[in-house]
Parts: sequence; structure tokens; C-alpha cells
Amino acid sequence: MAHQRSTLLQGTLDLLILKAVSTCALHGLGVSRRIEQITNGTFQVQPGSLFPALHRLEEAGWLTSEWDASENNRRAKFYALTRAGRKQLAEETAEWNKIALAMAQALEA
Repeated sequence: MAHQRSTLLQGTLDLLILKAVSTCALHGLGVSRRIEQITNGTFQVQPGSLFPALHRLEEAGWLTSEWDASENNRRAKFYALTRAGRKQLAEETAEWNKIALAMAQALEA
């Protein structure tokens, strides 16, 4: 049976990006790979969705960026979580956990 990739629910991309860069700074492709890794391949983020979201999160003050060399020695923009981003990640994680628990309970009813 072919593995079907899930589409991202509205609002979850930001949370996944914040989580992806919570341990270390990553460039865009690294963020995409990390999201695929932490979701066990369930979510694959395309550049057309990823880069506007990275810019939006940077404008919100939740990410900071810096140009550096990537693993293949190309110039890449690396994104890291700010203090405000850590706070946002904690808040969104708590909210998502609450929603997931409510959905699980509803589906068991």
C-alpha cells in the first residue's frame, strides 16, 4: 500500500517550524527535512509553503536569521528561535496538546 502524505492543517505549519528550529539553527531545506523527520514522514513541506512561513515567523519576531555556509558549502539563510519564539512554541504546544486530547476523547465517545 502506498504511503499517503497528510496535508498540513491550517496553523500547524508555524508550530512545526518553531519545533524544528528549537534545538539548533537550520536553513530552509534543513527545516523541511527536520519536519519530515519529527513527523515520521507524515508531513513534507514544500518550498512554496515553507519560505513564506519562515518569513512570516521572522517578521513576528519568533525567528531570527543569519547567512552562513550550508553543509555543501553554499550560502544559506539559517533560522533560529528567539526568546519570543520559545514562548510562542510553548503556548502553541500547550494549545495543540489540549486540542489533540479533546479530539481523541471525542473520537472514543
